[in-house]
Amino acid sequence: MEIFFGAFTSEWEQRRAALLHELSLGESRRSSAEDEMKRRLKAMAELGGGGGSRPKMRRMAAKPIFAAETRAAEASRPIEVRLAAVAQGSQPAVVKMASYGAGARVGAMLNYVSRGGELAVENENGERISSREDLAQLRGDWNHLFQNRVESRDIGSFTAEIAPAAVSSDEAMHELVRNSLTSAFGDRRYAYTVTRQADGALTVQGAVVLRSGQGERLTGDDKAASIIQARYDASAAAQDVAARFSFQGYGNGVEYGASKLRSLVERHDGDVLDDRGQVIGDEKLAGDLVQKEWRGDLHSRKGRDVMHLIMSARAGTNVEAFENAARDFLAEQFAGHRYVFAMHDPASDPKEEGEGGKRPHVHAHAIITMRSESGDRIETTPQVFREWRATMAEKARAQGIAMEMTDRREFASPPAFTRNQVRPVSREGRTEHVGTSEAAQGRYDAKRGGRRSLAKAERSREYAIKVTQSWQKIALASGDRRVVAFAEQQRDHLTASLSAGQTEASVNVVHADFGSKFRANLVTLQKVVLEGPEMRETTRAEFEAYEKKVETALFRLERSVGPDERDDFDEVASVAREHVNGRRELMELYEMKGQAQAEQGTATERAESPERRDDANEQWDAAVAKHGEAVVEAANDVLMDIETSREGLDRIEAGELSNDPRLFRADIERGLARAAELAVQGNTYMREVAEKDPDLKRAIEAAEQSLERPAEEQGETPANVDAVSEQQRDPRLGEAARRPDEAAEREAHELASTVDATNRLQDKSNRDKGAAQRGGETTPTDPAQQHIPRLEELEREELERRERDRDDRDR
Repeated sequence: MEIFFGAFTSEWEQRRAALLHELSLGESRRSSAEDEMKRRLKAMAELGGGGGSRPKMRRMAAKPIFAAETRAAEASRPIEVRLAAVAQGSQPAVVKMASYGAGARVGAMLNYVSRGGELAVENENGERISSREDLAQLRGDWNHLFQNRVESRDIGSFTAEIAPAAVSSDEAMHELVRNSLTSAFGDRRYAYTVTRQADGALTVQGAVVLRSGQGERLTGDDKAASIIQARYDASAAAQDVAARFSFQGYGNGVEYGASKLRSLVERHDGDVLDDRGQVIGDEKLAGDLVQKEWRGDLHSRKGRDVMHLIMSARAGTNVEAFENAARDFLAEQFAGHRYVFAMHDPASDPKEEGEGGKRPHVHAHAIITMRSESGDRIETTPQVFREWRATMAEKARAQGIAMEMTDRREFASPPAFTRNQVRPVSREGRTEHVGTSEAAQGRYDAKRGGRRSLAKAERSREYAIKVTQSWQKIALASGDRRVVAFAEQQRDHLTASLSAGQTEASVNVVHADFGSKFRANLVTLQKVVLEGPEMRETTRAEFEAYEKKVETALFRLERSVGPDERDDFDEVASVAREHVNGRRELMELYEMKGQAQAEQGTATERAESPERRDDANEQWDAAVAKHGEAVVEAANDVLMDIETSREGLDRIEAGELSNDPRLFRADIERGLARAAELAVQGNTYMREVAEKDPDLKRAIEAAEQSLERPAEEQGETPANVDAVSEQQRDPRLGEAARRPDEAAEREAHELASTVDATNRLQDKSNRDKGAAQRGGETTPTDPAQQHIPRLEELEREELERRERDRDDRDR
């Protein structure tokens, strides 16, 4: 059956028809079509990756494909056109991130979106899923796209039973309790309450930060209880009074910690103290303690396998039209990702208003995988959200809904509050919240009260001036009195906000030092992020230490952030964490590849004949006996570089890789030049190898011809091969000769480094060969093997960057 895609009116319907058409062609045709699509997606993503020597961030899956379309759409909507439409009654596009979730939380998130299975959800192929069994199956269908990182255990609930002891006052009792808890927990932060029993024993309940200042993280279970019990028993405090410790639970993040501490304060009427003896008398102080003091000690981690996105419109918007717009937006913006979405219409929402349902406005919830089928991850930056709003507005207008992309700087609107800054207290009608801290409450009040606020960054002020001029143009050009009044009102709001900001800047003499500290901390953060370890050689422990440094730098930067730099900090923090996530992905993929290749290598080692291994060992021993171990190892280091680049070039020519072949040819030329230099300086093993390698032989002949005067005139003729080897590793031979002990030590150290580098290059060569041989054996049922091609690509990029850095240092 032939399909005419032009018969369908929307892009989403065309894609669905194409998918059904491929399914009707059978398994083999479908597989080839899917492979071709993945290949094109990956190629286009690589073209959109950009160049330069900056560290590569993980790319947004849909952006390389649709970025041009999005920019064109936004360019076709000049600022005056957008603002004039808003003045005429167009509603703003609302696309906001509700939360992220690990793979383990997908079931709960799907249950929320589908209202426990009572609402049908729709997936990326347009299929309606209404049964709970099918919803439960989605978790398994998406599992290959998840990293499945376990959430960190940040805060634990504990109980300590302290034996009766003679205390003269409440102050002495609290001193005894804090001494006991500190002996068990070390430098960890905690808060507690004490209940005195009839026999004089003390029952202590509280919450403790599970991560210590040295990076040790307790698990908050029976095993952790046994650890702190042993530490207490070995401390001096145990000699005075006996105590037994236990954990009752643990949780992740500031939100969990604040909830537990508020509950503790409520149950004990404010009779709660922290590890420093400060009274935590109410819920506000409890929230401030966790938000402001404990946050930096948590180093909290959450899996980001899926994101929960919300698209909303004003009350009274046509539900069917908005659903079509949301469908088209998701299909365009998240092509290649797996997702489902559901409409929450107050007329059909099964959840009651008092329980958080039947919101007065129509909105759609979407659960989207962060990783696409081609391996790319979604970026979430302010610029990306702006593009999403522009695309959503475009799709809504195509469905007859008057909607525009807006920016809060165009209306001097206050910044939005996040869900971590507030907690709901009433869901009747519009949900009411209270702030989790004084600053958060102020931000919430400003947003809900419509208080005018202008971003104070310099580029935001420049943008506001431009917008003020646009509102003035609209007011002068429009003949509609309502449009003119609205435009003049917005112009006046912006003018007043700009004047107030200018006055505040002129009288604020402290801000200069504050900004200076911010910039100094920003430089520190940049060094920490970009000077991280080479990820191809990084263990999980090394990566966690690197992640700790980044989070510490972010914490210090946030403490120095002034009102002007808040928007800048949010953007910097997002980029820094995306960079860390990219390094985490590389480390985890490398671990998976190592595991898969270890299994494959075991089988290969069993299949490899002992005769071949013995022959290779005999050749090495013979070369060492003939030329000397130092000479052979020095030459082998350079030869392995050349061989690795040659293999990469062969794989490019065979179509296995899509990298630029010029990079590999340049690496080969540099390697041959280094090899020729060794040969000219007297490395006899290199000359022996050149007899079997025409390219190397020609490079040596060219090097010899380029010498303008004989080596004797330079005074550099070596006395023996060992002297030549020492000279090529350390040009400061004269100084080394005067200090023989230091020269011998340096030679031993550098020889060990040469052997280590050779072993690493040999291991990489063996792994690449094994991966190439197994290329046709990888199946979708082997997740570790699926990640190998992507990891090899990341490794090549890292190797190229290191080569460029080395060339820069040589120059």
